Amino acid sequence: MLDECVTKKVIVLLEGHTVFTIGQMEWKGLKNGMLLKQAEQNKFDILLTIDKNICYQQNTAKYNLAIVVLDTNNSNIESLQEYIPNFIKQINFFEKGKLYIIEK
Repeated sequence: MLDECVTKKVIVLLEGHTVFTIGQMEWKGLKNGMLLKQAEQNKFDILLTIDKNICYQQNTAKYNLAIVVLDTNNSNIESLQEYIPNFIKQINFFEKGKLYIIEK
């Protein structure tokens, strides 16, 4: 699941994985708590975001999905593509109920 703050252009970099956007799920505008509940109820494994504040705003451990934060200051595809290789390398090791920060 791509958070609303992550450009959907990143989907092409995630080839081979099933990826949905907030818009596709018709969840635009949901606050983080409700978004995490919806993602969990719909059996998503990972929420991919650039929202570094999510760990301060939510008790991420109580949700049955992994939350992955790309440590970037913007959602430009040029910036995000620098983080995706590290994300892909770790994707099979993410555990639900945990938050991960991905650096370049």
